[in-house]
Amino acid sequence: MRKILSTSIFAVVLAVGAGVYIYEAAHRNDAEAAAAERVDISTPGQILVRSTADGSMGQVALVDPGTGQRKVSAVSCNRVYAAAGTAICLRPDGPLSTYQIAILDRNLNERDAYPMVGVPNRARVSADGRVVTWTAFVTGDSYNGGQFSTRVGVLDAASGDVLADTLETYALTRDGKPYQAADVNYWGVTVAADDRTFYATMSTAGHRYLVQGDFTARTVRTLAENVECPSLSPDGTRIAFKQAVDGDPVKGWRPAVLDLATLRPTVLAETRSVDDQIAWLDDRTVMYALPRDKDHADVWRANADGSGSTSVLVADAESPAAIR
Repeated sequence: MRKILSTSIFAVVLAVGAGVYIYEAAHRNDAEAAAAERVDISTPGQILVRSTADGSMGQVALVDPGTGQRKVSAVSCNRVYAAAGTAICLRPDGPLSTYQIAILDRNLNERDAYPMVGVPNRARVSADGRVVTWTAFVTGDSYNGGQFSTRVGVLDAASGDVLADTLETYALTRDGKPYQAADVNYWGVTVAADDRTFYATMSTAGHRYLVQGDFTARTVRTLAENVECPSLSPDGTRIAFKQAVDGDPVKGWRPAVLDLATLRPTVLAETRSVDDQIAWLDDRTVMYALPRDKDHADVWRANADGSGSTSVLVADAESPAAIR
């Protein structure tokens, strides 16, 4: 196993002075440790969210997420997710436009932190808290004319070993045939209960696919088209995802759920565009963020079988994670 400081994923930003970094990190860690004592992400029946008011992480009870008291911390992240007492936090790092991946414990105290390349976009933690994944936007890839592309990372949070430093090197099968192309790109990883099987979005030649992969075998195969930002259900039988309207992301996305046994999609009741990696509240309900204005968003809920109507789950929040 290669360690997390693999240069294919991380680049140490030398422009940030070491003294400044150490000073800021020490004071940030002290503040986080003091304030995070009120939050415990190992306690079932909670939802961890990011406040859109100030970026801080908070926790609400599943039984009363809308009006119940929100526990707060001083930990701020651009994107967060948690499971089984482990959280991943993608956040700014220092005074420059750089970012880091922080692995947090049950009280949101920092366990490890690493520089990351790109702008934070997606984050997930496997159900047992062992595997953390993230996606970042990057620029400068020659194949896309300088437009945004993505980088995916997958880490064993217990050992610090990299499980995947770039999925683009995995053996890819598209529509049953081996496939290679310079523009293959991955994002939005979600990991199964065995911590080996994963699902993600793969794009190439203007098409976006749901893929299933194997970290050990280093293989990936396509399952369905027009599936983005997958999220595996707690029972492991379905994928919640966003699908581009008429196959064109310019027209926006609609949330849906895919049955992995039949590959049959169910469109959800939400009719607005959802640009998020949808999360599961439980086996019957999904949740996702919708912007209210340019500075605020709310977490909404919808039935996974497409029935009923949508409703606000947590106001002034995004990046939700149900603690089971």
